[in-house]
Amino acid sequence: MRPEVGLELQGRYQLVERIAVGGMGEVWKATDLRSGRAVAAKILRHELTGDEIFLSRLRAEARNSRGLRHPNLAVVLDSGERDGSGWIIMELVQGRALSEIISEQGTMPPADILPVLAQVARALQVVHDSGVVHRDVKPSNILINREGLAKLTDFGISTGVHQRPLTATGMVMGTAQYLAPEQAMGNMATPAGDLYALGVIGYEALVGRRPFTGATQVDIAFAHVNQDVPPMPDSVPPEVRKIIMELLEKRPEARPRSAREVARRLDRIVVNLPAESWDPREAPTWTATGRAPAATASAGTLGTTASSPAPAQVVPGDAVAAAARTACAEAGSRATSRTGRRAGARTRSIPAVSRTSTARPTTASTGRHSSDRGLLGLRLETWSRIVLAIVTVLVLALCLGTLAQARAVMDDGVLTSTTPLKEAL
Repeated sequence: MRPEVGLELQGRYQLVERIAVGGMGEVWKATDLRSGRAVAAKILRHELTGDEIFLSRLRAEARNSRGLRHPNLAVVLDSGERDGSGWIIMELVQGRALSEIISEQGTMPPADILPVLAQVARALQVVHDSGVVHRDVKPSNILINREGLAKLTDFGISTGVHQRPLTATGMVMGTAQYLAPEQAMGNMATPAGDLYALGVIGYEALVGRRPFTGATQVDIAFAHVNQDVPPMPDSVPPEVRKIIMELLEKRPEARPRSAREVARRLDRIVVNLPAESWDPREAPTWTATGRAPAATASAGTLGTTASSPAPAQVVPGDAVAAAARTACAEAGSRATSRTGRRAGARTRSIPAVSRTSTARPTTASTGRHSSDRGLLGLRLETWSRIVLAIVTVLVLALCLGTLAQARAVMDDGVLTSTTPLKEAL
């Protein structure tokens, strides 16, 4: 079966155009005739038709990737065989390969590449939990869509825990530039090998070159085994260098324990990365709106998240202090009677605001407004003292009246113990 435009697979998927050609198959854009949905079809190359080894690998790829569901994995939808050929139908990802982005930019800043690595790590955790090792994690197998979502694809040489080996003993499967040392030596592939490949991708994107090169694929593979990883430049943040170098450890047991751990560490690094392009002069300003404590908390949260200095115009500190004093005055006034509470809340909050206004005048005229405010504050303070004195007299009168009633009751012989009244007095 020769793939060509218009060819229908299973009477359902019609080929539209060829997207890419790999070592084992061709990837085509196709249309699902039942739903009208655009899908991707990976078809065995025409010259490999009838080759049982490649058919077995295609079946293994379909088996290992079917049922895996994660936002960072290209979902496999269907598969089939006919006339010595086979195909896999999968989700069509509208995006670019990470290899193209690295080739175009040369290097990528940590803030751009680390989120991609974290997404791929989360996808690998799902793969590893299902008992599968990808074995071919590399930039050309990572697609980035317009929203920045990374998708891990191509399980062509993946292997399962209970899967029968499809290669001869000692044969190495994988791309030499991203091959873990233990796999280069012909040992069994493990999830730690996928993490090593992820470290190579991070090194390449941050430094602009792969850690190991050679004249042939064999030379490159043995360089992973025998040569030390070249140090990364000082321009890469220390915490980023640390995790990349841990991923590139020669011994599998020295690498991070799982892809989940890698994703979490990368997420924490991304959150704490400095915003290099952030200009405080262009940052939005914040002003007091009568809810100073809440506004101040929001500004503090923003500063922690961005790991950068707070904007120059934040809620003034004296306004916050004034609001705090007002809150304390209102809380203290609630301990008095209802009349006293109302009077105290009004009279104690106004002087605090007036002191703030005097300390930070909002106008630059002749100072007349400040003196008027000071006189007003003095008058209000005098009235507040008068009101408090009246409230105190009323409370004392109420207590004396209660005491007189209690003594009258005792004289009638109704109350036999005066201890509660003594304690109250």
